[in-house]
Amino acid sequence: MTRRSIFAARTNWTLEENAYTLALRRHKRSGREILDLTVSNPTVCGFQYDETAILGALENSVGLRYEAQPKGLLSARAAVAQYYQEIGVTVDPERLILTTGTSEAYSFLFRLVCEPGDEVLIAHPSYPLFDFLASIQDVKLRPFRLLYDHGWEIDFAELENGIGAWTRAILLVHPNNPTGNFITTREAEKLNALCSRHNLALVMDEVFLDYRLKNACARGESHGSFACNSSVLTFVLSGLSKISALPQMKIGWIASNGPENLVRDAVARLEVIADTYLTLNAPIQHALPVLLAQRRSLQPQLLSRIGSNLDALDAPLATQNLVTRLEFEGGWYAVLRAPAVQSDENLAIDLLDRCSVAVHPGHFYEFSGEGFLVISLLTPTNQFEEGMRRVLTAINAT
Repeated sequence: MTRRSIFAARTNWTLEENAYTLALRRHKRSGREILDLTVSNPTVCGFQYDETAILGALENSVGLRYEAQPKGLLSARAAVAQYYQEIGVTVDPERLILTTGTSEAYSFLFRLVCEPGDEVLIAHPSYPLFDFLASIQDVKLRPFRLLYDHGWEIDFAELENGIGAWTRAILLVHPNNPTGNFITTREAEKLNALCSRHNLALVMDEVFLDYRLKNACARGESHGSFACNSSVLTFVLSGLSKISALPQMKIGWIASNGPENLVRDAVARLEVIADTYLTLNAPIQHALPVLLAQRRSLQPQLLSRIGSNLDALDAPLATQNLVTRLEFEGGWYAVLRAPAVQSDENLAIDLLDRCSVAVHPGHFYEFSGEGFLVISLLTPTNQFEEGMRRVLTAINAT
């Protein structure tokens, strides 16, 4: 008799490190300096934080008292509603559920709309964490492609073909990570029609919503926040990690909208789920108005860095022909296209070995084909310029 594994099948991930990670580890052990063009943690990128205000907000003695509020403290939810008000969207605090970051928010939503084995449609290229978030909730992700032609757009034919008996929701990031495309108003209309026709929920991750590029080449009128999307049951996720560049302050939220009867039922069920996990920590909730306010000083710094690095990227790209940058509209990543003479992982390893520059191979994000590299625009500009100089020199020399 064969005994089953003590571990659940949902955790049967490939745990061996991939070739790129091994190369990066080997490089670090050698002691050689690495110019990191993948860094996306704003707290280590040289931005100026108001330490007095941030740390002072966490010292509020009210945070010593525990209040069982499954949705989150009303004062904290009101601060989130005020954030949306300032970007032109009305959000009812009673339709907000606070979570310890968007990862927990996804866990709540997968539990809300999916039975084990159900499917959620997700756009590719995409952030790799979604696979793990879904699998530990026994949910299957079925990808559909974003197409590129001087800008990214949803392949609606593939999306609709992917809808089956087990499909429960469509998940999109707005703007997408890492492609940086916003969903257009035309695409939003099509998404609403699909969700209505097939009785699906729409899940929108808007963590990068505030990072819209100036003078970006857009394919059409970009849709604003989906927190005002009332046509179908819609869940919008966001949080402090990107809005205020505070990934260490683990607080996010789910904003629900759509037909009144569905929203009422969804929020009631989410409240039970949240109550089961117990209320998130009080000091962060009491500090949330101050922490959200930090966006007013931090977002301009990040947008300035993104703009400077984009200029520092485009100038040398214009002097050669082998490497191109794909168009994007928001976020803080850029996608480069290099000649596909080897796998993108091998190219990234080659750049690490030859130039001591770290970039992400496109397959990390499920790009189709080879020759895609993903770089962060948060890297300090002097390092970014030198890193890109080395990358372009190496690729053009091959």
